[in-house]
Amino acid sequence: MSTLLLNLDFGEPPPKKALEGNAKHRNFVKKRRLLERRGFLNKKNQPLSKTPKLHSEPPKKGETLREDGTWKIPTFRKRKKTAASSSGSEQPGDKKAAVSWLTPAPSKKTDVANIDLLGEFQSTLPKIKSPPSSSQKKGPQKKSSQKNPPQKNAPQNSTQAHSENKCFGTSQRLPKKMVAIDCEMVGTGPKGHVSSLARCSIVSYDGDVLYDEYILPPCHIVDYRTRWSGIRKQHMVNATPFKIARGQILKILTGKIVVGHAIHNDFKALQYFHPKSLTRDTSHIPLLNQKADCPENTTMSLKSLTKKLLNRDIQVGKSGHSSVEDAQATMELYKLVEVEWEQHLAQNPPKD
Repeated sequence: MSTLLLNLDFGEPPPKKALEGNAKHRNFVKKRRLLERRGFLNKKNQPLSKTPKLHSEPPKKGETLREDGTWKIPTFRKRKKTAASSSGSEQPGDKKAAVSWLTPAPSKKTDVANIDLLGEFQSTLPKIKSPPSSSQKKGPQKKSSQKNPPQKNAPQNSTQAHSENKCFGTSQRLPKKMVAIDCEMVGTGPKGHVSSLARCSIVSYDGDVLYDEYILPPCHIVDYRTRWSGIRKQHMVNATPFKIARGQILKILTGKIVVGHAIHNDFKALQYFHPKSLTRDTSHIPLLNQKADCPENTTMSLKSLTKKLLNRDIQVGKSGHSSVEDAQATMELYKLVEVEWEQHLAQNPPKD
C-alpha cells in the first residue's frame, strides 16, 4: 500500500482581503472620517458604541441598528422620499445623505463628503438683498419728499410774509385783539401847565373794563382840573405810583390795536409811543365825520361825535369826565366804521 502524507497547518488563516474591500466598510470609514473632521469623534481608536447618537439618548421609534454599529434615522429616508417624489425617480440607498444635525438644511444635490458650512451660509446671503431693494425704492420717494417741502413752504412763507406786512396795517379778520384807552390828567410843574397822568381806563372790544386806576404823578400836583378830569385830592391817597401803573398799562397795550380819541395826548402822558399801524384815532377818521355830516378835515370832539352818531350824552355836569365812559364811547364809534376803515388802511398802510 502506498502511504498518504498529510501536511496539516493549524496556524491562523490569513485575513480575508474581501472583507477589507467591502462597500459597507468603506462607507463606514468615510462617515467616521467625516465625523472626525467635524469634531464629533476623536481621531484615536474608539470602540464602536451602539448608541444611536452622540448623546446617550434612548433610540427613537423607527430607528434600527445597522451591521456596522450605526443607527438608521427614519428622517433621512423621508427626505429621500420627498426628494425622489419631487424628481419623479427613486434615488438608490447607496448615495450619501447629509446628517440633519450637522448642516442647516443642505440642498438636495449636496454631497456629504463635500459639505461646507461656511459656503452654505454664504449661499444664503443673496436672499438678504431684498431690504436694499426696498430702500432703493424709498430713495426717490425721499428725494421727492425733500424736494416737495420747499415748494410747499414757498407759498406758506409768502403768505406769512404777506400777513406780517399787513398785521400792523390791516385787520380784516374782525374782531382782533383791540382795546380802547382814555386818560385823565392833572396839572403839574410851573403854574400847573404840565399835564400828568392821574387816571387811566382801558376797555376791551366789547366794552368790558380791563384797567381803571388812579395814578399818583411823580411831581407835585398844582391843579387837579376837577371840572374836566374829575380828579380830587382824596383820589390820590391810595393811588398807584406812576412807574408801577405805567408798567401795568404797557403790558396790556403791547401788541394790540389801541383805539382812542386824540390818543396822542394819552400816549404823551404815559411817556409812551405806540406804533402808528396799531393805533386808531377816532378824531382823525374821515368816515366818522362823513357819517356825522361834518367836514372831513375838521377835528370833532368825542362828546359831539357820540351825540350825533350814538345819540348819547357824555361828559355832562361839573363833576368831570369819566375815563371809562369815554373809552367805551370811543370803541363804539370805531365799530361804526371798522370794516370800511380797515379796508382803507389795508390799501394805504400808515408808516411808523
